[in-house]
Amino acid sequence: MEASRKLEEPLTDMEQYLASGVHIGTRQKTGDMAPYVYRVRSDGLFVLDVRQADERIAAAAKLISKYKPENVYSVSARQYGQRPVEKFGEVTGVTTRAGRFIPGTLTNPSYEGYIEPELLLITDPVADKQPLQEASRIGIPVIGICDTDNHTRNIDLVIPANNRGRKALALVYWLLAKQVLIEREELEEDEEWDVSLEEFETQFVEE
Repeated sequence: MEASRKLEEPLTDMEQYLASGVHIGTRQKTGDMAPYVYRVRSDGLFVLDVRQADERIAAAAKLISKYKPENVYSVSARQYGQRPVEKFGEVTGVTTRAGRFIPGTLTNPSYEGYIEPELLLITDPVADKQPLQEASRIGIPVIGICDTDNHTRNIDLVIPANNRGRKALALVYWLLAKQVLIEREELEEDEEWDVSLEEFETQFVEE
């Protein structure tokens, strides 16, 4: 992974990462995710290293920017990831799937919804297990947002972050989208971006 930015120059304030809960993990830690864990809290929750999350979001954006938008496929079966993924697609032009993934989408040419992406971005290796398996089968690289309890097999670039939280997922995808545009030189690094973080957030629906 290229270290193109200094650690003291994060994509956003560390306070914003913390306020959004990007660092909050689960009470389980896999061996795969151990390198990304900063500490364990007194209540048993593992805490992810925010600086690594920041570095990996930047690296993921750099990788995504190398592909034509239509050749990148971003998915989320998780409820709180669906709005962020949809907005990510609107902003960057990448192909998205929010909600249930139809088996065979990447592997069955006879299926009417069959597509041939060159890069896959998943929100959760568990919830998005099917597209992850299909991407592995056809041999395309995968970027995955991974929490402390995830396994990272078949994931080429791990973004260590809370992949269950509404605000956390909104921030990760908002930063990814902004940085992709910067990498494509469609947005200046210091330019004011007119797309708000709130536009990436899933809105609560009263039952």
